[in-house]
Formats: sequence, C-alpha cells, structure tokens
Amino acid sequence: MKKRSIIELIMSLILLVGAYIVSQKGALTVESLNVSTDQKLVIIDAGHGGRDPGKVGVNGEIEKDINLKIAQYLKELLEEQDIQVVMIRDSDTGLYDEDSKNKKVQDMQRRVDMIAQVSPDIVVSIHQNSYEDSSVCGPQVFYYPKSTEGKLLAEGIQERMNTLLEIARPRVIKSNDSYYILKKTVSPTVIIECGFLSNAGEANLLNTESYQKKVAKSVLGGILNYFNGK
Repeated sequence: MKKRSIIELIMSLILLVGAYIVSQKGALTVESLNVSTDQKLVIIDAGHGGRDPGKVGVNGEIEKDINLKIAQYLKELLEEQDIQVVMIRDSDTGLYDEDSKNKKVQDMQRRVDMIAQVSPDIVVSIHQNSYEDSSVCGPQVFYYPKSTEGKLLAEGIQERMNTLLEIARPRVIKSNDSYYILKKTVSPTVIIECGFLSNAGEANLLNTESYQKKVAKSVLGGILNYFNGK
C-alpha cells in the first residue's frame, strides 16, 4: 500500500472515531434530560407559597415555610436513594401571575398541569393541618378514593409516620374526592398533613429542623415501602 493511501486510511479512521465520540456525548446529553426507564420519579409539591401562606400556627408558624423545608429535606433523602425528584416549587413562590384575578385557582391548575407534563411515578403534596380543637394532633395522609395505588401509597406513608414520629394516638388514612390535586392528577397522589399547627406542642415541633428532618425521613420510608411492594 502506498504511503499516501496509508495516511488517508489513518485520517479516515481518526474522523470516524471522532464522529463516534461526538455522537456518544450527544447521546449522553440527551439521555441526561430524560428519566431512566428503571429510575423512579417523584414529584414533591410543597403546598402554598408566595402570597398564599397556608395555615398560620398558634405561635405564628407559617405553613408555606414549613412545607418547603420538609419538601427540601425529602428531596435530599430521595436523591440519596437514586430516585429522581421534581419540585413543584423550590422557593417562596406561587404558580400564578401577579395580575391574575384568581391566583389560588391558577396556582392549583398550574401545579396539576406540571404534574401531567412530567408524568411521575407518584406525587406527594406536603401540607400542615389545623383544627378548632387545639388538642387534635398527629399526621394524616389523604388519597383519592378511586385511586388504588394512591391508597397503597397513603397507607405506607401513614404507617411509617405513625411509627417513626412515635405518635401517641395514631391517625389513619382518609379518602377525599374534593381536593383538587387529588381528583385532577392521574399519577398516584397523596396529600400529607404532617401535623396540626393549631396544637401548640406539635406546632413547636414542626418548626424545628430536627423534627422536619424526621418527618421527611418517615415519608421516605413510606415511599420506599410502596416502591419495594411494586
């Protein structure tokens, strides 16, 4: 083979290898934007935000702030388990336009739209409860009555919260067909009322970093039990 032919062959091989490497890098970039087929995807919805504070506790605790902190701790725990997480909000903002005539309705519609676009394995919506009787306390998980998977998820989370948080009078899961995010979401969805801000003792706990992390850990346990069961 002539020297020129050899050089041309070597150059062709170099170009082919270069093209292959570039194509592989491109593939990895595209793949990184998508969820792996064997990787679970969880949407965490930190309730309220922005102009909507949610419940205000007996000692001035603000629900939207507690919701976000627990949601962020839960996100960290899930990612440690190689579970992909999408946050509905990761700051003190609402999903509405400032000039909207009904910010609450627009906010809820956009949360549901976001969930539909992502199509997660499950959705957990973090909230805090309140009641006129200040003695009422304890976490409670809600699910949509027509969702079998939602009920299973709710049962797993409720059990872990009752156990890990050492609830003296454990509550049970409850179905609800009026909560917008439950009835408008196809993916298995639960609303987690982590405790009662109307109860002084529980409100104090929910406002501490240690208890917020404990709540997040208990929710993680319920989610893992649900996924392992499947």
